[in-house]
Amino acid sequence: MGEDSNDEDLALMARIAKGDEKAFGTLVAKHQHAVIGTVGKMTNQSADTEDIAQQIFLRIWKAAPRYTPTAKFTTFLFTIARNLVFNETRKKSRRKEHSLEEQQDKWHATAADQNPSSRPDQSLAQQELRQLVDQAIAALPEKQRLAVVLRLFEQMPYEEIAEVLELSVSVVKSQLFRARATLRKSLQPYLDE
Repeated sequence: MGEDSNDEDLALMARIAKGDEKAFGTLVAKHQHAVIGTVGKMTNQSADTEDIAQQIFLRIWKAAPRYTPTAKFTTFLFTIARNLVFNETRKKSRRKEHSLEEQQDKWHATAADQNPSSRPDQSLAQQELRQLVDQAIAALPEKQRLAVVLRLFEQMPYEEIAEVLELSVSVVKSQLFRARATLRKSLQPYLDE
C-alpha cells in the first residue's frame, strides 16, 4: 500500500466526514480483510473478532468529521484497532475468560472445513502447525503480539508500527526481536519433530 492508497483513504475520509455512506462502504471494503485478520490474530480468533472489527469501523465513521491526517490513514486505523483489542484483552483477563470452549469450537470448525481432496494427514498436520503458531503468537505480551501481527501479516513498515504502538522504531525492533526469540523457543519442540 503506497502513497496512492493513502491519498485514496484520505479522500474517502473527507467524503465520510460529510456523511457519505458510499465512501464509508468503500473504505470498509478496502480495509476489512486486514482489520479482521489483525483482530483475529490478536484475539486468537475469539467470537468477538467481528464485533471488534465493526467497532473499529464505527469509530472511524464517528471520528471522520474531526479527522486530521497527521500520519498515514492505516496508522490511524490500526491505532484504533490496538486500543479496542487491548481493552478487550484486559477485560477478558480480568474476567478470567480463557475460553477452552472457543478453542474446541474453533478446532471442530477447522476440522470440518478441511478440503476433502487434499491428503487428510497432510492437511491435519498443516492445521495443527497453524494452530500452534497462532497459539504461540497469542501467548506473546500484547505489544509484541501486535508488532508481530502488523509486521508479519500486514507487512507494515517499522516506522508505522512504531506510530501505532506509540513506541520508537528501535523499541519496535527490540520487541520484534524478543517476540521472534520467544516464538522460536516455544515452537522449537514441534519443529524438531
